[in-house]
Amino acid sequence: MVQADTIVAIATPLIPDQGSVAIIRLSGPKAQTIGQAVFRSVRPISWESHRIYYGHVVDGDEVIDEVLLLWMRSPRSFTREDVLEIHCHGGLIVVQRVLDLCLSQGARLARPGEFTLRAFLHGRLDLTQAESIAELVSSRSPQAARLALAGLTGKLAQPLQALRTQCLAILAEIEARIDFEEDLPPLDLPTIQTQLTAIQDKVAHLISTAEQGELLRSGIKIAIIGRPNVGKSSLLNCWSQSERAIVTDIPGTTRDILDTQLLVRGMPVLVLDTAGIHETQEQVEGIGIERSRQAMQQADLVLLVVEAHRGWTPADRALYAEIQQPVIIVLNKIDLGETRSEALPEVPIVRFSALHSVGVPELEVALWQQVSGGLTSSNVEVAINQRHKAALLRVRTSLQNLQSTQAQKLPLDFWSIDLREAISALCEITGDQVTESVLDTIFSRFCIGK
Repeated sequence: MVQADTIVAIATPLIPDQGSVAIIRLSGPKAQTIGQAVFRSVRPISWESHRIYYGHVVDGDEVIDEVLLLWMRSPRSFTREDVLEIHCHGGLIVVQRVLDLCLSQGARLARPGEFTLRAFLHGRLDLTQAESIAELVSSRSPQAARLALAGLTGKLAQPLQALRTQCLAILAEIEARIDFEEDLPPLDLPTIQTQLTAIQDKVAHLISTAEQGELLRSGIKIAIIGRPNVGKSSLLNCWSQSERAIVTDIPGTTRDILDTQLLVRGMPVLVLDTAGIHETQEQVEGIGIERSRQAMQQADLVLLVVEAHRGWTPADRALYAEIQQPVIIVLNKIDLGETRSEALPEVPIVRFSALHSVGVPELEVALWQQVSGGLTSSNVEVAINQRHKAALLRVRTSLQNLQSTQAQKLPLDFWSIDLREAISALCEITGDQVTESVLDTIFSRFCIGK
């Protein structure tokens, strides 16, 4: 599956008028030949590996840019192929000209994730480490970056490989009895059962990290919902500590959805400020209200904002009845007093004053408890993703089937079938056994230069 051609891509983001340096990366057998064709050093160049050379990228007699060239000879490189990097000035025109020049010399534009794919195929990384690179690049919070770095350094692969080794050891004991039953003592069933129980416990623990990992990597979407002029935009401005939304005393000021990215205990949170929901004949306002309802339906959690001094009104009650997601009621404007009308629903309630910045810590505590069961992000050292979870669920099912097989006292051949299925699922996670379609799915999510 390893390709023999040479690939090239821009390895840094292109930001017009902002990026001062850009990197063009090549990997493959023609990397040095292409480098010799496009790079002119100010001094004689020895092409010694892991050296940086100063010079210019040239197209014939024309100087394209002043650059640094980094040369890494196989196998001491990220892909374990010959790798050449051209560090040139940032900017759309210069970078594109250097890239086009490399393509004209026989390189091929890399596909998304192809550099990391080659590192995996050459044994430089296992599949969990390769996925961690993509997660590190796309991290939206410090905790997500720490999880990705833990995976990249092998902290996720190690327990998976240990589970595989333990399953293989048990399988070897079973198959030895199948082949040499008369020459070996009977299986030590209590010991094997103890080992299988320990494996199941470790699998269950890893599965339990999936939800936390998803929260810390992807975060959640929250919709701020309420009647007009209850202080939804003021709440957003207070929470984000910025004037993101326009705030006036005129009901219906917010007409469209305004989104803001926040971090809550290391978890990315996308907050949607919506138009006040009420009956209206005004066409533009009606469109905004319909969008508010759509945002409410698509959110993972809803903040229902209620005016504390007006109490729980029939309009609030009707709006609450529309909400299908987990909800937190925010009693806003407590600085104006509180009216005790009828009993509020039995959901988390936060007393808030956007005017005096009261209630933000309590809101974040309630939010975290709603989405994570009160767990803290600091106790998550490694976390599996959804692909890992699906495979580990197969491992768990196979081990449960093995227990059933043992209970029914079926022949040892049936035991080995269940164990082999568990081992196969573990190998799929780390990439020891994986199909080309799975690889295509994983690496298509990478950026082109990684």
